[in-house]
Amino acid sequence: MADLDGLRARLRQIAADGMAQDSAHDLTHLDRVWANARAIAGNDVDGEVLLAACYLHDLVNLPKDSLDRARASTLAAEAAAPVLRDLGFGEDRIAAAQHAIAAHSFSAGIAPETPEARALRDADRLDALGAVGIARCFAVSGALGRALYDAADPFAAARDLDDRRQTLDHFRVKLLRLPADMLTEGGRTLAQTRAARMIRFLEDLAEEIGADLPPDWAAS
Repeated sequence: MADLDGLRARLRQIAADGMAQDSAHDLTHLDRVWANARAIAGNDVDGEVLLAACYLHDLVNLPKDSLDRARASTLAAEAAAPVLRDLGFGEDRIAAAQHAIAAHSFSAGIAPETPEARALRDADRLDALGAVGIARCFAVSGALGRALYDAADPFAAARDLDDRRQTLDHFRVKLLRLPADMLTEGGRTLAQTRAARMIRFLEDLAEEIGADLPPDWAAS
């Protein structure tokens, strides 16, 4: 098995050749997820399994509005197996990487059962928070043709939240809730810091558009 730097270089090339990239799910996303995973993973992880899972977790990346979106991580896990065999991984480690990949997805609803799976899930969700998370959220919403916000009620004070139509609603529906769901201590700490940055952004945005940020948004 290659050293981590050599293995990472090979995995980056495989991901570049094999994944359907968009601006929110590209090689820089994979690089950030790996950096996050290294920052929060404990000493009990298999570094090569975690590295492989980080770079192959979006090998199958379906659009956010796809009816099969919940299956994307399972399909990515299946696609990763022959890649890992070619790289010399044994079947036990392939299975470990596949579980981490399948369990990373918010929509899949698969419980992470290993240190590698917990680290990958937190690392991927960390990239949905902070300044990068803001940029990625608007990039995805723009690609899907969603409005920035409801002009009459930007922060859903008197309407139901609908993040399929309004980008700002996604902050309240999902993103600001992520810190509470982190599985690692390091992930929780980083998530809280990054969520605070998002709150500051929302406060500035509210001021610029002449709206009030409801207190429950900041307390999500």
